[in-house]
Amino acid sequence: MGVTASVLAIDAGNSKTDVAVVSAAGDVLATARGAGFRPPVVGTDTAVDALADTVARAWAASGVTRVDHVSACLANADLPVEEERLAAALHARGWGTTVAVRNDTFAILRAGVSEPRGVAVVCGAGVNCVGMRPDGRTARFPALGRISGDWGGGWGLAEEAMWHAARAEDGRGASTSLARTLPAHFGLDSMYALIEALHLGGIARHRRHELAPVLFATAAGGDAVARGIVGRQAEEVVAMAAVALTRLDLLDEETPVVLGGGVLAARHPQLNDRIADLLSERAPKAVPRVVTARPVLGAALLGLDGVGAGAPARERVRAHFEG
Repeated sequence: MGVTASVLAIDAGNSKTDVAVVSAAGDVLATARGAGFRPPVVGTDTAVDALADTVARAWAASGVTRVDHVSACLANADLPVEEERLAAALHARGWGTTVAVRNDTFAILRAGVSEPRGVAVVCGAGVNCVGMRPDGRTARFPALGRISGDWGGGWGLAEEAMWHAARAEDGRGASTSLARTLPAHFGLDSMYALIEALHLGGIARHRRHELAPVLFATAAGGDAVARGIVGRQAEEVVAMAAVALTRLDLLDEETPVVLGGGVLAARHPQLNDRIADLLSERAPKAVPRVVTARPVLGAALLGLDGVGAGAPARERVRAHFEG
């Protein structure tokens, strides 16, 4: 008979997967890291197979072969129906008695709060927002891009900056230093050259995300167009947070608003300070905080919440990942 632990915590993002095996007392028995989780690209079965490889390494390192509860926070689990399908796929693997699948934004939220109560806005490649209360109520958005009303994130900011820079260079739009700083990042002398390089493959498509930091640097230099784009991102973050707080009846209570993802974790003063100012207007009792803890901590805490573990266990697992 195999050894049983309490929680198998999985945080699976687009670029990497972290797994932790946790005892009922909050001891982290083993961790493992694997490739990203991209079911829309490779299919659900192949994506779960990749998870299984990472889990197998954690099993081997911990001596555990099964847990009471699987807490999986997964990228691309954007809708409840997708969470249900993925939960069924994970349950079929026989890793645990019970399985809970959530969007990976919930891991960032739980990593940033002392109890399962608050709102998180994540601004990484894209943008998303979720909220939760201890009674199990949640707030969320589809977060599927423009078709679900989203704007921003690293990719969105880069594309918006390019849109304005291209129009500035050819005369259709207002003048902006972005027309110079964006191509200069790649050693080019014009937006036309950058557009051509991206279109013909001279610059790989995935490198567009490198332009978001250039946008922030240009905004910090005082460029009005760049500052306008950054300001719009702050407005989007606060709009999502305020709606989530309202849905959960938390607008009038002191509530943490966790800011995560690469764009927000970079703590660009113009963006994060503007978010704080706008929150003070729309949600005066909200307490913004940037979280940089590994999201697998949040998956583990959600798992411990799910099995009814006490505060000492939660404090022990937090100390492991934050120590």
